[in-house]
Amino acid sequence: MGESLSSRAILEKLVSFNTVSANSNLELIAWVESYLAGHGVTSTRVYDETGTKASLFANIGPEVEGGIILSGHTDVVPAEGQAWDTDPFEVVERNGRLYGRGTADMKGFDALALWAVPQALAANLKRPLQIALSYDEEVGCVGAPPMISAMAALPKAQAAIVGEPSMMKVVTGHKGMIGFDVHVRGYEVHSSVLDTGVSAVMYGAELIQWAHAENARMAREQANALVADFVPPYTTIHVGQISGGTAHNITAKDCHFDISFRVVPGETTSHWETELHNKVAEIEAKMKAIHPECGIDLSEVFNVPPLAPERDGVAENLARSLTGDNANHVVSYATEGGQFQEGGHSVVVCGPGDIAQAHQPNEFIEISQLEAGEAFLKRLIKQLEQD
Repeated sequence: MGESLSSRAILEKLVSFNTVSANSNLELIAWVESYLAGHGVTSTRVYDETGTKASLFANIGPEVEGGIILSGHTDVVPAEGQAWDTDPFEVVERNGRLYGRGTADMKGFDALALWAVPQALAANLKRPLQIALSYDEEVGCVGAPPMISAMAALPKAQAAIVGEPSMMKVVTGHKGMIGFDVHVRGYEVHSSVLDTGVSAVMYGAELIQWAHAENARMAREQANALVADFVPPYTTIHVGQISGGTAHNITAKDCHFDISFRVVPGETTSHWETELHNKVAEIEAKMKAIHPECGIDLSEVFNVPPLAPERDGVAENLARSLTGDNANHVVSYATEGGQFQEGGHSVVVCGPGDIAQAHQPNEFIEISQLEAGEAFLKRLIKQLEQD
């Protein structure tokens, strides 16, 4: 059997791999694969289209249904341009904290899941522990769906725990998200004859104003019980970047911007995609009436479903029994939890570390949070020893 490393030693190794989403994660995956093989565990890779990235999953224990998935992602956001006091890809301890890129989001949980493997193998499991590590979560959760599909080859688990940093609180719901790159194609004329041209900037602004109006409308509507705990308790639409035009006296030929939706449970990303396309068609018709070659092109960048709270769900009940947390927690950011739920699993988000540290310079996880994660997983393994 392979060496049983501490969760901290595993975290140090995982952080040492620069798995910023723009890079390959295969060195990390190869290390995890070797670690699991050293404990007699066979794992499966699921590659992306380029073959330069892969997710990995494995079954630890008996090949029976009713197991628990521990889900994490292997990619991290860039550290470049941030004011770090230490090397982001080396774990440094200071005052009870472990600093490094991904320590909180979410290699801390990945390390705990791998630490639990020899603990699970030494136990008399009646149901399996399943490990699922994805790629490209940080750029739109694009790596999880093919992994979840491939995991159909394993015995069906009864629940998935997505270990995003929640301070080991039980998060039962989150918003979904869908985002698009928008290219508005106008027609250039001198602005003194504005009526004969089509300003891509001004028609783009009309679409952005629609987003403003929708946000205001949704803010006025009474939140229903399903979404009342969210902040804010409604779907929001946002434009973060915009560029376009060539001069103050020329109608803009092009305008580029992004538009994204954070969608509450009970609504779907497909609904908002339809709403957006309908509004684009309405604006396009006015543009084409002036010049038929004008229009608006939409390119989908990401699409992640919400995680809907499950009343008395298997995952929620399990996580509450393991943590003792009976409060209601939902978040407005998205995770792969909605994708696991869409794949037929009962899901909660529960992991070590503080989401406030995610994506920040000098990101850290408290050592006490790793210890709390270990205690959580020890209790989970005890549960899996029961019929």
